[in-house]
Amino acid sequence: MRSTRLWALLLAAVALPAAAEPILLENARVFDGQRDLGVTPVLIDGARIVHVGTSLPAAATGARRIDYTGKTLLPGLVSDHAHVGNTQGLDHGDRFYTQDNVVRDLRQFQRYGITTVTALGMNGADFFAIRTAVNADPALGAQLYGAGGGIGVPDGAPPADSMGLSHDPVARPRNAEEARAAVATQQADGVDLIKLWVDDMGDKRPMMTQEVYRAAIAEAHARGLKVAAHIHDLAQARALVDAKVDILAHGIRDRAVDPMLARKMRDQGTWYIATVAIDEANYWYAEHPQYLQQPFLRTALPADVLARWSQPTWQRAQLAGSDIPAARNAVATNLDNLRRLHATGVRLGFGTDAGAMPQRVIGFAEHRELQLLVEAGLTPTEALRTATAQAADLLGLSDRGRIAAGKRADLLVLDADPLADIANSQRIEAVWQAGRQVAGPITE
Repeated sequence: MRSTRLWALLLAAVALPAAAEPILLENARVFDGQRDLGVTPVLIDGARIVHVGTSLPAAATGARRIDYTGKTLLPGLVSDHAHVGNTQGLDHGDRFYTQDNVVRDLRQFQRYGITTVTALGMNGADFFAIRTAVNADPALGAQLYGAGGGIGVPDGAPPADSMGLSHDPVARPRNAEEARAAVATQQADGVDLIKLWVDDMGDKRPMMTQEVYRAAIAEAHARGLKVAAHIHDLAQARALVDAKVDILAHGIRDRAVDPMLARKMRDQGTWYIATVAIDEANYWYAEHPQYLQQPFLRTALPADVLARWSQPTWQRAQLAGSDIPAARNAVATNLDNLRRLHATGVRLGFGTDAGAMPQRVIGFAEHRELQLLVEAGLTPTEALRTATAQAADLLGLSDRGRIAAGKRADLLVLDADPLADIANSQRIEAVWQAGRQVAGPITE
């Protein structure tokens, strides 16, 4: 523990390294996080964008020029719901929460163009030191934010047994007083937001009581913190929106959203992160084994996961599982509810729960989620806006998610236009973070 904290403090003391000279990215089509700017130059100086568009300033005169003819430039993607340091090959659990494993995961997010990651609960005690370190050095991967351990339920969600929480960093208050104390403790530790688990896990485990989650939400708001809630069902979503929760961190997957709830979410400014890919992941890889041969997915998988998923016997058994019909129904309901909420004007965040379990594949899941957003009725422009500008807004991070003067130079360069076909988000040419190219094409 002492060496980890010392390592973090030393790195935190070092400012982000500035480039030796300004950099001019030329001839790329630019999606700025909200709209298509067409082909236009972007000037970077140090870790920041200093100019977008023609009529270049004097600083561009001596800039190093990079020709991105035929490429599309967009902000680095922002994940509002992920997990880090929780998997090792086919296994998962908090015994894997180490500095090395967290950095491993953040580097994988970064390679896939996700330059900001929100670890929404189940983080070990070293989370805060690791966050300080990685946010000071782009070489360590995507920028990290999160909810510390989060707040769950005694003998309930997140289930310590099935989630492998042998050290269990999750606070589990039994009443309102303990809920307020848990929020105060987590704020003192330095969390970026509060995570609540308010799911009954299919009626198999106790659900967080109204007394507890209302007290936690009120206390968090009094302390200036947003609250994200893990839910599954419509009834939980209704109760939490009534309690003024800020973020529904999963989609509603049991029943259709009613117009009254949709309007209330819109009017209150409740954020909605659908995470459609989490249920689809239970069958998608077994149903589409041909994608295992493509570098974009193959490279994202640990060797033992790839070996298991490549077995026809595993594929058949997985698709025959008793839980697969429910997973398919959950995806269909989630897509329909996402379509309804988007049409009503509810604010959408972006996340996949990647990293929580092996089948929630870090990096690949985010690009699959973009396709699912489009399947739900969003245009490619709206899907990319959700994963960039809106996802940054959910976190209150005004310095990213957009390509504009003064913003961080966190950028994703694509070989093909994702506004024409969202699948082109996978055509990664380069990833930039804080004004430095940190990753290139994804190849085996």
